[in-house]
Amino acid sequence: MRRTYLGEFEEVVLLMVAILDGEAYGVTVSQALEEHTGRLVTFGTVHNTLIRLEEKGFVSSELGGATADRGGRRKRLFKVTALGSRALQDIQELRSHLWQLVPPNALKISGL
Repeated sequence: MRRTYLGEFEEVVLLMVAILDGEAYGVTVSQALEEHTGRLVTFGTVHNTLIRLEEKGFVSSELGGATADRGGRRKRLFKVTALGSRALQDIQELRSHLWQLVPPNALKISGL
């Protein structure tokens, strides 16, 4: 099976969807990104990334119930698919493996 490449931002958004566990939609993902990474991103950027992740099969979505505080509009809630879960596990394993290959003194800042 050919693997689909995940960019760094896509990876972080996918992780946020997993962290939010059923409560992920554009606004909550944007807020979680800011809270956990200090990164300020627009709703549009997050929304487009969520749609791209859905097109790649890493997340699925469904419409939640309408709420009065949203003017009767429904939220599109996202959750990680089996493919998305596997992609995150593969990324974690790869990064862990690569970190183990870094020699102990390779990241020391000289002069300190």
